[in-house]
Amino acid sequence: MTTTIPVTDRTRVRRLAERGRYETGTIHAILDEALICHVGFIVDDKPVVIPTIHWREGNTLYFHGSAASRMLRSLKNGVDACVTVTLLDGLVLARSAFHHSMNYRSVVVFGKAREVSEHEKIAVLESLVEHVVRGRSKDIRPPNFKELRQTLVLALPLDEASAKIRTGGPVDDEEDYALPIWAGVLPLTLTPGEPTADAGVSAEVPEYVKQYKR
Repeated sequence: MTTTIPVTDRTRVRRLAERGRYETGTIHAILDEALICHVGFIVDDKPVVIPTIHWREGNTLYFHGSAASRMLRSLKNGVDACVTVTLLDGLVLARSAFHHSMNYRSVVVFGKAREVSEHEKIAVLESLVEHVVRGRSKDIRPPNFKELRQTLVLALPLDEASAKIRTGGPVDDEEDYALPIWAGVLPLTLTPGEPTADAGVSAEVPEYVKQYKR
């Protein structure tokens, strides 16, 4: 059964509205594939946008950092947040400069974040590790008490969010289709390189590293 997030004035896609998507599954899939988000907020009457890692569990988006972080301290005190994620899938090369574009999948989330409690924190941070590299959490030392105290984790409900997606080739002016110019799509993907072991490592490269993909 397909579920959708109720559309609000802030999440409604107006420019090229046919690209707007409000299905929970679509929004979650984009958030799950992406590794970096940008968090926008107002502090001292000035806009700030900070890139950071994020992860999702259920209908909640998480991000974390130092307990001294200005961004996290501002957001935990009730400042409105706007979080954006973009996956770039290809360059759309048209016959005219004007109609060049990109294929992409993006999500915008609005809301107020809450601080994750101490008893939630270990499980939530484990899900962060699994979001980045599935299978990694079973191999590593978990955070100790000091590290947990130095880390602030915020949770943002996915109650006000929408996606915007572009797919397909260029859409040129009718008179330009006859021009002797190559046009089409150059696909772009995130491709892992060869793993490089740290100095002193004797363990074999784990399969989840060898087979890594988003």
